[in-house]
Amino acid sequence: MKYNAIVIGVSAGGMEALSTIIPQLSPDLPVPVLIVQHMSPDSDSYLIERLNELSDIKVKEAEDKEKVREGVVYFAPPNYHLLVDDEGILSLSGDERVNYARPAIDVLFESAADVYCPGLIGVILTGANQDGSAGLKKIKEEGGIAIVQDPETAFVDRMPRAALEVVEADHILPLETIGAMLNTLAIIDSIVLD
Repeated sequence: MKYNAIVIGVSAGGMEALSTIIPQLSPDLPVPVLIVQHMSPDSDSYLIERLNELSDIKVKEAEDKEKVREGVVYFAPPNYHLLVDDEGILSLSGDERVNYARPAIDVLFESAADVYCPGLIGVILTGANQDGSAGLKKIKEEGGIAIVQDPETAFVDRMPRAALEVVEADHILPLETIGAMLNTLAIIDSIVLD
């Protein structure tokens, strides 16, 4: 299987989780990575700046009408849903909150599933609610891969447990191994097929 994109959803405990995973990603990753981290509407850009310091892969805040590029990690801006369209163009939306959140993980995952499945990898990490479960279920139903952080290794286990209640995950992994798995799926599988 050749993968086209990775989507990651994370909430409480996200700083630690993303600081573990993103620096493990290869700068030659042949796919884009789209992330929703639940955050306050008035959050600053500290997380993105910190991840750029720690990582070789480029990390940035998504911009409206921006073309998605491989080898780049895009974050949904505070207070905006992040979506992607059929032509690989990002859009930001101020629509109503979903699962009490904006940005919402389900909004990104469902949008990306429409565009990238079956070549989509969905990842649910630590968090305190059920956002992302419906989106991960859609990814799985449309042939994508579902990865869930092992709840025993999560800062808050509610979000991974909620995902596992509705999805038969392809991989349930401790935080420390998720970055390596993403590299393997996105890079090694592409090389094997080329």
